[in-house]
Amino acid sequence: MWPFKSKYEKLKREDVVDAICNLEKQENDLEAAIEERARTIDELLAKGRKETNRELKLFYAKKITSLREENEADVKRAMYLMYNMKLLRKLKSTIDDNEFFIKTGKISLGNLLSDQRGLAQFLNKALNTRVRSEQVLTDADDTWQEIQSGYEENERIYGVNEHDDELLAMFETGEQLDSELGAPAEEKPEAKPEADADKS
Repeated sequence: MWPFKSKYEKLKREDVVDAICNLEKQENDLEAAIEERARTIDELLAKGRKETNRELKLFYAKKITSLREENEADVKRAMYLMYNMKLLRKLKSTIDDNEFFIKTGKISLGNLLSDQRGLAQFLNKALNTRVRSEQVLTDADDTWQEIQSGYEENERIYGVNEHDDELLAMFETGEQLDSELGAPAEEKPEAKPEADADKS
């Protein structure tokens, strides 16, 4: 009667494990790419602070903005993969439970345990349906979020000059902060003689 019954009945544990392994590999690849871009962003920020040529600063700013957008997209993909793996692990656990109850149900221990096996099978089928239904909903929610995030990314594209200006300002103020950090150190020795004079 259930439209998805045949799919779950034919589903093998090995297939679910293979799917989890494939998703883990994709997640690891995304994580490596995110970390590599983060290192590149740090390097470009350092270059931008030191650079005196405004055109090169603008180039670094645009490149940083682009890399940050790529990282934001990859982070979302990685989170989606993790959520997908979470559900697949639940499915694997359900398959293991189902096989366990089938094997133990074959042991003749009286009508009471036979009835419990039937209840366990019913609950497992209900859980299978729930997991699939929830995955359909969360996939739709992820699709919605991807569309929404795509719209926000378009806003960043149209407003890219504002981000570039912020990065350029940060580069320039970074140089000023570096020079200002030395000023308090020079003022401290002047404060000490006043404290000594009060003691005398």
